[in-house]
Amino acid sequence: MQPILHPSPNFGPRRDGLVPSLIVLHYTAMPDPDEALERLCSPEYEVSAHYLIHRDGRLFQMVQEEMRAWHAGAGSWGGMDDINSRSIGIEMDNDGASPFSEPQMATLESLLPGVMRRWNIGPEGVIGHSDMAPGRKTDPGPRFDWARLARQGLAVRSGTLGDSSDISVDAFRTYASCLGYPSEADDATLLAAVRLRHRPWGEGPLSEDDVAALPDVSLFLAGSIPG
Repeated sequence: MQPILHPSPNFGPRRDGLVPSLIVLHYTAMPDPDEALERLCSPEYEVSAHYLIHRDGRLFQMVQEEMRAWHAGAGSWGGMDDINSRSIGIEMDNDGASPFSEPQMATLESLLPGVMRRWNIGPEGVIGHSDMAPGRKTDPGPRFDWARLARQGLAVRSGTLGDSSDISVDAFRTYASCLGYPSEADDATLLAAVRLRHRPWGEGPLSEDDVAALPDVSLFLAGSIPG
């Protein structure tokens, strides 16, 4: 799919020779997609992303992939900071409460394989903004269909950890840290972030269902994530 070029001035070179190893998915949280596009291209707001996918399926490119877009902000993943220098940012036109449209998801599914191939990014490298910034960000939110991406090998599959006899908070934190979640998040914030991605309608204290919903980190460490 050929993107519609809509250049943003809000970018710079990637720092310290870094190249993308992550793809971070966002929602715009704005009701008007045209206003969202303009904001991402306005020097006044100092934010951008590499791509924006309109709810009607149109794909806009604002920053070249080789450059550092300003989309991730503070946060970390897998012990790495400066996520902007390590990632490709994709904004999804969505208000955070509505389902993502079929044309929009189809465009994302067309875009991701090429980006992943160009930068040698595996399914484990496709994350949400909420994953890397627990408590600060909630996008792409509980309505985003991660399972749909996972079925195509475009994201990790939830619920592959299997049974675990240890559902302690310490064990849960260890699992989450192995996946990449920031270790500095407090227990409640970490649980909320993991649930947003892997068990979005979960409530209450940590449970067996929360542990069972996690991906098996050993699968992608071995390069064998199931599609």
